[in-house]
Amino acid sequence: MPPRISRRSPAVLSRRSAAVSTVVATALAAGLITVANTGSAAAAEVRVHDIQGTTRLSPLAGEQVTEVPGTVTGVRGYGSRGFWIQDTAPDADTATSEGVFVFTGSTTPTVKPGDAVLVSGTVTEYVPGGASSGNQSLTQITKPTVTVESSGNPVPQPQRIDAAAVPSAYAPDGDAADGGSINKLPLAPDKYALDFYESLEGMNVSVGTSRVVGATDPYHELWITVKPDEHRNRRGGTVYGSYTAQNTGRLQIQSLAPVAEKPFPKANVGDVLTGTTEGPLDFNQFGGYTLTARTLGTVTDKRLAREKTRKQSSGELAVATYNVENLDPKDPQEKFDALAEAVVTNLASPDVLALEEIQDNNGATNDGTVAADETLKKFTAAIEAAGGPAYDWRSVDPQNNKDGGEPGGNIRQVFLFNPDRVSFKDRPGGDATTATDVVRSGGRAALTHSPGRIAPADPAWADSRKPLAGEFTFRGRTVFVIANHFGSKGGDEGLTSHHQPPNRSSETKRLQQAKAVNTFVRKIQKVQKNADVVVLGDINDFEFSATTKALTDGGALTAAVKSLPRSERYSYVYQGNSQVLDQILTSPAVGDFAYDSVHINAEFAQQNSDHDPQVLRFRP
Repeated sequence: MPPRISRRSPAVLSRRSAAVSTVVATALAAGLITVANTGSAAAAEVRVHDIQGTTRLSPLAGEQVTEVPGTVTGVRGYGSRGFWIQDTAPDADTATSEGVFVFTGSTTPTVKPGDAVLVSGTVTEYVPGGASSGNQSLTQITKPTVTVESSGNPVPQPQRIDAAAVPSAYAPDGDAADGGSINKLPLAPDKYALDFYESLEGMNVSVGTSRVVGATDPYHELWITVKPDEHRNRRGGTVYGSYTAQNTGRLQIQSLAPVAEKPFPKANVGDVLTGTTEGPLDFNQFGGYTLTARTLGTVTDKRLAREKTRKQSSGELAVATYNVENLDPKDPQEKFDALAEAVVTNLASPDVLALEEIQDNNGATNDGTVAADETLKKFTAAIEAAGGPAYDWRSVDPQNNKDGGEPGGNIRQVFLFNPDRVSFKDRPGGDATTATDVVRSGGRAALTHSPGRIAPADPAWADSRKPLAGEFTFRGRTVFVIANHFGSKGGDEGLTSHHQPPNRSSETKRLQQAKAVNTFVRKIQKVQKNADVVVLGDINDFEFSATTKALTDGGALTAAVKSLPRSERYSYVYQGNSQVLDQILTSPAVGDFAYDSVHINAEFAQQNSDHDPQVLRFRP
């Protein structure tokens, strides 16, 4: 039902009913609300802080409330339509928010900031993404009836969010008796960052000049940090280096102004959002706590440059990995050209390049096509046109719609290699369902199929990309390369989940996949202890994760990214966290190497992929 909005004269307003509703009476008896000091118990009313309460869940959830007073602080006329109100007579409890969102459904609100209103409706707890997402809920008033008492009032002064205000501890441990949830725990805003943000849910807040730690995305939002020194790296990002060392100063920024009316600024990591950004603090599915700006600062461009790795020497083998994000022939030539330019200029034309997310010849068209030769011809031609080598390629076509990813796209891993520098040992017979194995040949390890897939029937790879193994020869030395694209983090709960720590359900599959790859590497090493093995790709997990530990189990492999300083360990930026997803791992025989995470995409608003490529150089 659309909200009913009326405007009353002062005379009518003076005759507001003082009768206490059943809801209010119940809340009074439970001690959930108080009586205003007006000399009459009949003057009791529900205030915003009574609705918000001292935990994450409203004590009045599911109840009707009548004529809740507040001043409008922000209006959203698109997406989840509604407006925020804030009480101008706050209580003394820092745990209770004085702001709340009023959800108007499909109806665009007609109120405006500065309107003093009375709102009646139902108090609800809305979970963005649904209960299965693990997200916290947003307290709101739904099915509202709105009365505008007056207009042109000052918007309540914003609560400043800065480094001094946000606690360094991230969240309390969840209540074991409540399934690990923090929903019912009393808020401690002076102790935990998540509690601090929750205590301001729906309130008018502001941030001052702040560094951008997550570039503007296609949905017109960016991430800043209010803590300039929190895990900062030299390029301006905030590094995520541990499950127990959260970056508490991150905050998502959106604008209440429609993009058509006021374009959202383009910002890269390291840029600065200058001046004051002010508006209601929201909670949403794709980022948690979000400052929905009524007033947006301006972006100061710090001119972040895309990196270029050095060229390998004649005696070095350069092996790289790059997730090219669902590349198919239907993509514009500009994408092929940009990716090709990155291979030649930024990656210095590596000798072997493992690609992830190469789609079939008609992309997402779901008609049974699985071959990707047209995709690869177009890409390798673009590389040659950019001044790179005439790469050859090897791959194994998947079964239709059996490897996950975009339906119909049939993504797979592919080896590109420069035949002037390295040769490929073809051992036929490998296909989508035939597993490659390890045998002894001439006293050394060899694959039964090259290229070949590792254990494609193993349940670990169900609806996921199967590892691609191949034998390469460089200066007379065999190098085994295994290209991977492990299962995604889809289904994991966000860092702002009401479960603390959040559930990471997707890790189970990656752990199985890592064990399968580790087992295969050990097979090679059992036949030939000093075999050069390189495992690389989009591992979809952190260098400190259980997945990486399983890959390196028993010393079979070393995570090369750990050779970098902690502040340099990242290949991806997610919700303002610079983090590792793409990795290269080496067997002990590889010995000394040079490793480079080449930052050309993840930190930028303009991206050719959302991943940064990785390069390893060594002397086999």
